[in-house]
Amino acid sequence: MPPLWKPSQERIDNANITRFIKIVNDKYKLDIKQYSELYQWSVTNRADFWAEVWEFGGVIASKPWEKVLEDSPSMIGAKWFLGARLNFAENLLRFRDNEIAIIFRGEGLPSTRITYAELYDNVARMAKSLRDAGVKTGDRVAGYVPNMTETIIAMLAATSIGAIWSSCSPDFGIKGVLDRFGQIEPKILFTANGYYYNGKAHDSLERISGILKELPSIEKVVVIPYTEERADISKVPNSVHYRDFISPAQGLEIEFEQLPFDHPLYIMYSSGTTGLPKCMVHGAGGTLMQHLKEHLLHVDLKREDNIYYFTTCGWMMWNWLASALAVGATVLLYDGSPFYPDSGAIFQLAEDEKMTIFGTSARYIAGVEKSGLKPGEKFDLSNLKTMCSTGSPLSEESFQFVYRDVKQDIDLASISGGTDIISCFALGCPILPVYEGELQCRGLGMKVEAYDFRGNSVIGQQGELVCSASFPCMPIYFWNDPDFSKYKKAYFDVYPNVWHHGDFIEITEHGGVKIFGRSDATLNPSGVRIGTAEIYRVVEAIEEISDSIVVGQNWENDVRVILFVKTAANAVLDDNLKNKIKKLIRENTTPRHVPALILPVSDIPCTLNGKKVELAVRNVLEGKPVTNKDALANPEALDQFANIPELS
Repeated sequence: MPPLWKPSQERIDNANITRFIKIVNDKYKLDIKQYSELYQWSVTNRADFWAEVWEFGGVIASKPWEKVLEDSPSMIGAKWFLGARLNFAENLLRFRDNEIAIIFRGEGLPSTRITYAELYDNVARMAKSLRDAGVKTGDRVAGYVPNMTETIIAMLAATSIGAIWSSCSPDFGIKGVLDRFGQIEPKILFTANGYYYNGKAHDSLERISGILKELPSIEKVVVIPYTEERADISKVPNSVHYRDFISPAQGLEIEFEQLPFDHPLYIMYSSGTTGLPKCMVHGAGGTLMQHLKEHLLHVDLKREDNIYYFTTCGWMMWNWLASALAVGATVLLYDGSPFYPDSGAIFQLAEDEKMTIFGTSARYIAGVEKSGLKPGEKFDLSNLKTMCSTGSPLSEESFQFVYRDVKQDIDLASISGGTDIISCFALGCPILPVYEGELQCRGLGMKVEAYDFRGNSVIGQQGELVCSASFPCMPIYFWNDPDFSKYKKAYFDVYPNVWHHGDFIEITEHGGVKIFGRSDATLNPSGVRIGTAEIYRVVEAIEEISDSIVVGQNWENDVRVILFVKTAANAVLDDNLKNKIKKLIRENTTPRHVPALILPVSDIPCTLNGKKVELAVRNVLEGKPVTNKDALANPEALDQFANIPELS
């Protein structure tokens, strides 16, 4: 099929990646002309490639690296940029001028702005306050926060000290928060007094009080004003108002702790499929390098750009978006429903703030189309040059909608990666064409392949997404995993010393990537990874429920969560019980965990050692064969999942 879009020669000539190619050609006496050639060089010569990214991105370091890569027989053992000393926050705060750093708009509220000079000043004052509160290098600072300016300030202040930042969105219930923060034992917790969603203000302080009862490590709770100017925090132990906590001192200079390349920066969380969420620790240097590469070379981010991504602080896209500060672009933050007051809310933001890079989810794009809105007719999108989509595969219909009803001259960059790598395996490229249903390319420096069931690398057919060589943004370790057993099990159990990601993909003949969804049992509604164990922990504590199993069903270009329950004796799955289940799931996890359908079954299929078999159930629902019945204690239980009318 012909491409939906091709970049103009002017765009190609002015792209950052074109300048990067010239630098590489001149330095290494090469004649790279096409992206495919640059990609091949980047994965064949990884040390040279990443050294050039370091230079091109202008990494600020107090001590230069002595060796780019010390590879290892095990991918986990690879070491990057040995000897370097740097600070992540210092790299994001390299600009101190009067250009706009952040524009924040809360749902239904006017935009607020902060310059790079003001951002630096606020971070300096907050860093002093955190130091005065006893925060040291390696301590954890957590955020239960909306996506707002103060959250960025808190993260930068914490990481300037060398503390480790971890956050989740305020729609998480108490148990969901404790499942995460309870493992990492943060010293300081930032929160807002509430948040807005879909036209309503929601209180956060009551939940915070419940969280603190089970989180004794917290020494101070800093409450950001949002839904109220100065909320009553008297019932929140060890709490202080944000404006009372941040130092009033003026003209402070930040003491950026100079730390090794692999010093821990962020703790992110797995979906918790088989138990508590795994705590993935990402290093400062690897995160910085990967984000600089993606922003500069793949997104073509420049100082004059206004970049937006619809995200919460519990999704890695928030961390990714924050790194755009290192390029000096203006970061657009939005908190609330993207469909409030209507489906044009974010396009109105795009017009108002002259957005140039618009990041969102595949489900959002499909939702806008279903609403009947034609954004290109209603809004001035003349500044928009790139639209990124992630979370779930972008349908061919959505590709057509964007070019038909949003904008014809736009780089529609469908991207795919994960919390696991805090970035992308496959994404966009400003000098490549866009083909319907495809991600434009594999990421530079990422040796991404599709393996068939024999473990052979294949082109033009579906296979497992793997990465067969180490890369800087691999997690440095998992929290409370001293022997790396959880880490190895998560990615290296399927193919020895090859990262197995759990997606089905196809690498096309012209170098694009098609994503066919998750290949493991992780649920993925709206692109948000959800672990079945998080739902089980709530459902199976309900007196009327004996057992349950939850799966994702492909539905209308997305995934919907289907919960099957086996009721206890004398209990009936009526509307009252269904509503109770949904209410408890919503309160203890997030709204995205709430199942679309709850259906009764007489038995739950499990293995001989008692493990639920979500993949087997999903295969039955999709009419696919189940090949592991011999491993089941009750294989006959699978029969009841076939031909269910409610699922057709």
